[in-house]
Amino acid sequence: MSSARLVAFAELERELRDSRHRALVFSQFVDHLEIVRAHLDEQGVRFQYLDGETPVAERKRRVDAFHAGEGELFLISLRAGVVGLNLTAADSVIHLDPWWNPAVEDQASDRAHRIGQTRPVTVYRLIARHTIEDKIVALHATKRELAARLLEGTDASGSMTADELLRLLRDE
Repeated sequence: MSSARLVAFAELERELRDSRHRALVFSQFVDHLEIVRAHLDEQGVRFQYLDGETPVAERKRRVDAFHAGEGELFLISLRAGVVGLNLTAADSVIHLDPWWNPAVEDQASDRAHRIGQTRPVTVYRLIARHTIEDKIVALHATKRELAARLLEGTDASGSMTADELLRLLRDE
């Protein structure tokens, strides 16, 4: 099965591997990770894999294996890989799909931004244009702006109206 997203991912992962980069690959959909997994198997690409069903002992073994150089990519279910992972062996992060909560995506990306990371980390997001994904990314920007206003202590933090939120979700 081929899709535009899989083609885009394949180009990106090949380019990263050719440049000797190692990447964390996140998706909120285990089925999507299975498609990517099958593609990587077909191409003979070494990788590690982690989802919510992975037992704790196996999870640790796979993290240790990735740090030891076993695999250029680490496929991780967004829900399974947000907490408790330190994966500084990667210097790239690929989000295959956006999630509604930008903080969860940021936490996932932060798995590579840990103490001990000596290289810059680049984050890639694969977004399909003119879809709900575009709208989710726009919503992320609005949420980040709102959070920044709250942290600054300005009274403009609650300035997003219900109509503005509805417009964001519609195609206007």
